[in-house]
Amino acid sequence: MTFLLAAEDLAVTPNEVVEATSGLVGLAWLIPVVPLVGFLLVLALTKTLRESAAFIAVGAAAISFLLSVGVATQILGDPATYIRPIGTFIQAGEFSVAWDLYIDQLTTVMLLVVTGVGLLVHVYSLGYMHGDARYERFFAYLNLFLFSMLVLVLGSDLVTLFVGWELVGLSSYLLIGFWFEKAEYASAAKKAFITNRVGDVSFMVAMFLAFSVFGSLAFTDVLPAAGELSSGVALALVLLLLGGAAAKSAQIPLFVWLPDAMAGPTPVSALIHAATMVTAGVYLTVRMSPVLVQSVPGMEVIAWIGIGTVLLGALIALRQDDIKKILAYSTVSQLGYMFVGVGVGAFREGIFHLVTHAFFKGLLFLAAGSVMHAMANRSDAWGMGGLRKAMPITFWTSAIGWLAISGVFPFAGFFSKDQILTEAYNHGYFAIWLLGLLGAVLTAFYMSRWFFLIFLGERRFADDVHPHESPASMTAPLIVLAALSLFGGLLNFEHSGWLYTFLAPAVADIGPIGYEAAGGIPLFGLIGAAVVAGLLGIGLAYLTYVRGDLSRGRMLEPIRGVPAEVLERKFYVDDLYSLVFTRIGGRFAGAMVWVDTRIVDGLVNGAGAASLAFGRVTRRAQTGLVRGYVASFLLGALVLVGFVLYSVR
Repeated sequence: MTFLLAAEDLAVTPNEVVEATSGLVGLAWLIPVVPLVGFLLVLALTKTLRESAAFIAVGAAAISFLLSVGVATQILGDPATYIRPIGTFIQAGEFSVAWDLYIDQLTTVMLLVVTGVGLLVHVYSLGYMHGDARYERFFAYLNLFLFSMLVLVLGSDLVTLFVGWELVGLSSYLLIGFWFEKAEYASAAKKAFITNRVGDVSFMVAMFLAFSVFGSLAFTDVLPAAGELSSGVALALVLLLLGGAAAKSAQIPLFVWLPDAMAGPTPVSALIHAATMVTAGVYLTVRMSPVLVQSVPGMEVIAWIGIGTVLLGALIALRQDDIKKILAYSTVSQLGYMFVGVGVGAFREGIFHLVTHAFFKGLLFLAAGSVMHAMANRSDAWGMGGLRKAMPITFWTSAIGWLAISGVFPFAGFFSKDQILTEAYNHGYFAIWLLGLLGAVLTAFYMSRWFFLIFLGERRFADDVHPHESPASMTAPLIVLAALSLFGGLLNFEHSGWLYTFLAPAVADIGPIGYEAAGGIPLFGLIGAAVVAGLLGIGLAYLTYVRGDLSRGRMLEPIRGVPAEVLERKFYVDDLYSLVFTRIGGRFAGAMVWVDTRIVDGLVNGAGAASLAFGRVTRRAQTGLVRGYVASFLLGALVLVGFVLYSVR
């Protein structure tokens, strides 16, 4: 049985809506504006300041983070939903969109995650991108991306959110394709951009439907009225919103862009995959949670797509050798857990996993960049090994990230993932809970494989490679994220911990569910199952890659033959899309072009040619001689008289 309640039965009291024009919240408009100004200044002063212009971007990110901390302080002290008026964005007849900021507990959490991780990525990039020919422009793009994500998070209505949504897509295109000289990078950027446009169409239709139902797109109008939706309209809205969210957050079937986005610089991978772009879809669904709870079937679709994505990403990661590609498919899988949380009604647990994922996945991507920096940009895990001594800081911080994502107690990932699975079980989704445990085993296995092949064993790289620890600008963010990955679980140590209570007024709630309500397994049994799943995956990887004979190379892999090829070819999804949309779609488009140019244009051009030919024939009758015209007139008159006489007869 699935336990869901309608909006009018929510177990928490929503925030009071307060207009804020002063205080720390009154300054919230500066949070997105400062990175925008940083973007413009870096572009304008690049030739003057050269590499020093990058510090403008870092400073802008730091100011934005400090302002976010200030806003969080006020929200903690005086919980409410604050509306910060800015002005009118669109005014067309009765349709009006205000350019206002919407700040509540959910916004606060997202602000801290986006600006915090964004700042660390800016600092890390100082060392990683040093010496690049377009060093300054990279930081300008980082500031533009930060501005775009903040517009998305702070928007007070779906239209403003959509503006940020589109700006994030543009910014990601610029960052993924930053090294556009290489065809692979340019292609990856276009793939990300186009795939996200597919989801954007679904999002736009959802907005059209929402406006037709509510007469407004402002959250203050839409969310309180969600309980009035009919079941059919609620289902349609949920599925349309899912279409947009699935593209941004890389869910089945629109996940294909995210692994290819690894073509961009590693700081971009950390920024996109950890805390910003890929979490936008999760944020959208949680923000619209009062609408989601009106449709049980719609939420079940979200949950099943989420668990399918968990397993798909984890299975493909098992046979990836590129250290960034492994993390990319791991991101796909972990985003699936967040969607499972949303689908089973565990909205706050889903946000908790979003936060912890930002910590440990940001750490792992930046650690991968540190390894590549030390290995002359090599990324094949089988060509590494034994790096623990040469890179002690990267090794120990990576170990924390590895244990966190593997769900080992007491690291942050254990608490957030376990709470999602526990809520899935308690809300009646036994199959999803069981498949989630399988995903946890796979996650621990492929991430242990990643860690063991890079850092343990004997060196397997050429003598001309001399690994070394990265500079302080790169290792400092690793240390900060490692600390957050270690202690981040304290944010919601229990199922009703601090973060759970803090978010309560800002999201829908399905009511309290007893921990033994779904079938008799007590809480400690569910927690124990999650612990065993993580340790089982690590143990199997240890036996394979530490105790095994690495001299056998890829022959050591437990999955070989046809199954291995299927995983390496990513279940042939890219091949299928290439066949359907590129080859078959291209031929269909070519056929339509032929019909347009040969038949449609042929008919139009043929009519014109016939008219010209008729004109050429008839113009010969226009001789200019009066006697000719008189003769023609008399001949016509005789023909007419003859016709009349014949008719009378």
